[in-house]
Amino acid sequence: MTGNRYSADRIDTTAPHSARMYDYWLGGKTHYEADAEAAEAVMALWPGVRTGAQVNRWFMRRAARWLAEEAGIRQFLDVGAGIPTTPNLHQVTQAVAPDCRVVYADNDPIVLTYSEALLESSPEGRTVYVHADVTDPASILATPALRETLDLTRPVGLSMMALLHFVTDEGKPYDLVRELMGALPSGSYLMLSHCTPELDPPAWERLSQLAASRSDITGQARSHAEVSRFFDGLELVEPGVVVPHRWRPDGDESVADLTDAEVSLYAGVARKP
Repeated sequence: MTGNRYSADRIDTTAPHSARMYDYWLGGKTHYEADAEAAEAVMALWPGVRTGAQVNRWFMRRAARWLAEEAGIRQFLDVGAGIPTTPNLHQVTQAVAPDCRVVYADNDPIVLTYSEALLESSPEGRTVYVHADVTDPASILATPALRETLDLTRPVGLSMMALLHFVTDEGKPYDLVRELMGALPSGSYLMLSHCTPELDPPAWERLSQLAASRSDITGQARSHAEVSRFFDGLELVEPGVVVPHRWRPDGDESVADLTDAEVSLYAGVARKP
């Protein structure tokens, strides 16, 4: 869990940022020394964090593909998009339906720098990037680029991958999700993943001690019951809120033998009635 997810509109290379640390865990190159140092500090206490990051991407691809193939969703809002990592959400969904339209939103200036990679839409569809903050849902929803890209009278798939554990209870994360989903019509979906301390308690005790000793590492992991609360009022898609590599597995050998403790995430997809 890292801080500075919602910092000033400039790139600070001296302080670690969650999006760049996530890039480090995924083997990317868009990070700085401070990000690598903090990422290694977390890895020393929770060796499975790199596996968790990779499984989170696997879940995003599976869930997005399911929404496009099975639920017929053609519009997506990806909040907390992070640094582009192929395949991105628009590449997954437009491979199913080229006319899919995707809005990416993130507040990290480095994501803005690399946002061109998020805008390579199919000719039939459209992708746009919005520099905005999840802690201000109204500003995301009011952005002209979003309104020009998505028709909010038609169902939208809202993606919030590995994001809300950066919002402590003081930031009212349940209200943030409720406000975003409240703006979307019936038939819309929420796809979400979130860290949990339940599956590897010793590792999360060590991480809590690390967070207490460093001001640049903050956040809040949540239990299964607490993660499930994000889906209150929605209809969960089977198999419900589960460890992500157990969400509609497709025989991918890279995740077949993973333990729940290695991943330490919960994830789910739900429909707005």
